Amino acid sequence: MQHVAKPGAMTRLRDLVRGERTPAIQLPAWLDRLISIGIVSSDERVIERQRCVNVAAFAVAATALSHLIINGLHDFHGLIFVNADNLLMLAVSLFVPRLHRFGDHAGGVVLVLAVLFGQLFIVWSLGLASTLHIYYTLGGAILFFFGVENWRLFLVLFGLYVVALVLALNLAPVAGLVVPEDQAFRDMLSGQAMINTAAIIAALIFYALWDRDRARMELQDEHARSEALLGTLMPQAIAARLKSGREARIADKIDVLSVMFADLAGFTAAAHDLSPEEVVDFLDRLVRALDELCERYEVDKIKTIGDSYMAAGGFDGRAVEGAVAVGRLSLAMMEVIDHQPPLGGHRLRLRVGIHCGPATAGVIGDTRFSYDVWGHAVNTASRMESYGEPGRIQVSEAFRELTKDAFVFEQRGATEIKGLGVTNTFFLVGASG
Repeated sequence: MQHVAKPGAMTRLRDLVRGERTPAIQLPAWLDRLISIGIVSSDERVIERQRCVNVAAFAVAATALSHLIINGLHDFHGLIFVNADNLLMLAVSLFVPRLHRFGDHAGGVVLVLAVLFGQLFIVWSLGLASTLHIYYTLGGAILFFFGVENWRLFLVLFGLYVVALVLALNLAPVAGLVVPEDQAFRDMLSGQAMINTAAIIAALIFYALWDRDRARMELQDEHARSEALLGTLMPQAIAARLKSGREARIADKIDVLSVMFADLAGFTAAAHDLSPEEVVDFLDRLVRALDELCERYEVDKIKTIGDSYMAAGGFDGRAVEGAVAVGRLSLAMMEVIDHQPPLGGHRLRLRVGIHCGPATAGVIGDTRFSYDVWGHAVNTASRMESYGEPGRIQVSEAFRELTKDAFVFEQRGATEIKGLGVTNTFFLVGASG
């Protein structure tokens, strides 16, 4: 019975790197360009804050324009000074995005002060009955412009808004200084101010939530990439231990580890006169297929060195199950290589060697760390491969004894192997039954 293939990091990493990012809510292209006007910073935090300033600036401009139109239609000459103030507010708010080049907070500070003093003139002109002082309640939104890290600047400017509101509530005339007898006009302004305030709050909250959603999606994508990358470098269990930070060094002794080496016989000669693109394309296609087999049989790929492929099973202490999985993997690899196209006119074959025995595994390095395996099992498996035959899987007697109930073997006999002397080896032929 074969292991069921599980979605693994090796497949996901390629998909994540080459695939599209998880989409957040997309703003229309014209709107995205509009709220990015004037921003020259490369710091993501500054960009986020300045985009928020731009959103607020355009909201202020829209508010000033709406008041300018209503006032002009109602009594242009009688409200000439109020209209001039609104026109000035409109011009300043539209100019704010151009100030970002002069500093991280230049645009935000100018917008806040322009609204502060411009609104004082409006409140005194039209009075408390117009409810125009409600715009000061938006002072808390200033935090979006400068961020929590600039809380001192925020508190200073927010404090000015609180002081302005208190002064207006206690000192500003109820009917105002301009056309004080027109109560119907003030009632209309009161409704307009409330609607505008609600719209500005909605715009700022929408942008803040959109930006949070975008940042969350980007963070999820980056997290998935980092998780997949760790999964390609080492087994998932080792990756989890490494991320926990509880172990200063990861080094394990495995009593019985089944190690497999596979090498392309005749690869060097076949690739000699080929372009780098042809060679890399062939190896990439083959290694991807072998990676998928490792996932299917739940064998851990250790590394590739040139045209050599190393994998191992039994890290979890289940020696027999790990050995059987490695054997099944090797048989499947022989089928895969038969379906690969020729390289430079040469039909290549794999030479595979397997041995099981004690080994040490751990994570080494710092800037480019890797998970690797050392010990007698690794050295002997390498000898099984290098002294094997193309198109065959040579295994040690130890491996054969561990998996004899699962596979059919052909005895090769005593073989002189460097470093091991005369060794009794076998060829793995197929699965039993």
